[in-house]
Amino acid sequence: MDLASFGYQSIDLISKDFIPASLREAYLSLTDDLMKLIEQAFQRFDDIRYIRVHGDCHGGNLLWRDDLAHFVDFDDARMAPAIQDLWMLLSENERSQRELQLAEVLAGYEEFADFDPRELHLIEPLRTLRMLHYSAWLARRWQDPAFPKSFPWFNTERYWGEHILQLREQMSALQEPVLRIL
Repeated sequence: MDLASFGYQSIDLISKDFIPASLREAYLSLTDDLMKLIEQAFQRFDDIRYIRVHGDCHGGNLLWRDDLAHFVDFDDARMAPAIQDLWMLLSENERSQRELQLAEVLAGYEEFADFDPRELHLIEPLRTLRMLHYSAWLARRWQDPAFPKSFPWFNTERYWGEHILQLREQMSALQEPVLRIL
């Protein structure tokens, strides 16, 4: 997982071929500011360890059978910090609840591997990169006839306006204190 493919290339594709002209300047200005903050977060610690991660590790990609969890959908597997998979398991909106969930997830994770708490600084940068990448993922497949049928809301003025709003919310999230391990 890197800033080039998930961030800059995604922004480039969207800004050239998908974002409506009326929103283009706002999108480019906002994504420029976001990428500066994301770069700063990744440069903060130049020795973060990258491991093989699922890449899309959320509850929808966990199937339960006989009280055992089975991971599915490995097409996003890549090298990334461990926190890439762990933050996606947090489902609560309220900060205090996310911190409780994080403590539980990390307790389970640390039964198998050590966790570097400096990676907590990467949660919101990674979330932002995922948002950028997801829009570009849809855009890259938009010519496939199945995609307009499956994602009819994509590539509408409303979608892009909401996407920009979500990215603005991420700008705020990037400037908040990182989650604490309780």
